[in-house]
Amino acid sequence: MGRLSDQAGELAHRLGDRAEAVCRHYLSKGHREGRYWLVGDAHNTPGRSLYVRLWGTEDGRGAAGKWTDAATGEHGDLLDIIALACGHAHLRDTLDEARNFLSLPHPEPCADGPHPAREPKAPTGSPQAARRLFAASLPVRGSVVQAYLHRRAITGLRTDDPLRFHPRCYYTPSRKDLPGTRRAWPAMIAAVTDLDGAITGVHRTWIDPAASTKAPVATPRRAMGFLLGHGVRFGRADRVMTAGEGIETILSLRSIMPAMPMIAALSSSHLAAILFPPALRRLYVARDDDPSGDAALARLTERASPAGIEVVPLSPMLGDFNEDLRLIGAERLRSHLGTQLVPEDAGRFLAISG
Repeated sequence: MGRLSDQAGELAHRLGDRAEAVCRHYLSKGHREGRYWLVGDAHNTPGRSLYVRLWGTEDGRGAAGKWTDAATGEHGDLLDIIALACGHAHLRDTLDEARNFLSLPHPEPCADGPHPAREPKAPTGSPQAARRLFAASLPVRGSVVQAYLHRRAITGLRTDDPLRFHPRCYYTPSRKDLPGTRRAWPAMIAAVTDLDGAITGVHRTWIDPAASTKAPVATPRRAMGFLLGHGVRFGRADRVMTAGEGIETILSLRSIMPAMPMIAALSSSHLAAILFPPALRRLYVARDDDPSGDAALARLTERASPAGIEVVPLSPMLGDFNEDLRLIGAERLRSHLGTQLVPEDAGRFLAISG
């Protein structure tokens, strides 16, 4: 890895010497303005958010080829631009592309043997691709994901939560999106796991970093991978567990019941199909107040009864539990839940205020 890092440093410097030519090739929808190249983002979207310094000092942030995206706060060098523009998952691919652009020879194989075979690209939407996306994401603390959840009155995130932050997660516009819709946004990445804890998929929530709200796209939430029976798990399930549809719904309930194991199934149809942990004996269902929520509850009850699992519905005061938390407050939500929980669970799981 050190050898690749040395090569990257040399190539980044060479690319900086030809910064404008690099920009014209990989960021062709931008334009030069003074000593900068302006474009919408590193995926070559038209606009002025991202600016690349075309010449400058020999070191530091003023070096030629350094860039900053004013919309997201991201920054880097021209190797990063090539990696993002070409969709590379591996540094070696980016270095090869840079050498081709610069018309440089490729290095000879190491004396102790050939380079290891490159890992093939994971099929789009597969569990393998989901695992790679989650692995490439960053901790939530201090990110726009934390700001987004805080705006929804959700605090107290834990380091072992299955949530991550990706600063530039690719978004494929649908037919419902407007022309020119931005193709990359910061995103909350949630791991979907099976009963053994293996990642089978991920859920993405794209976020507008300027407002700390969902991104202004047609479908700001999407899942990928194998979802049926699985979900986003908070805590290890035992005899008692809460299940619901949305991540924000489950995190709102966890604000009131921090010790209760929970799972977000991500949709009403997937909620109806969750697999039951072997030790489970009581399942609380945080239902949304709509016909699909009613159907999911009925189907879960039908499946759970033969397995000896008691199903107890939890109903919000408003449209969903996050609305309750934001608009009515934690104390009233705590009291409301206390009337719906089995008494022994109320004593065990409801957080004591103050």
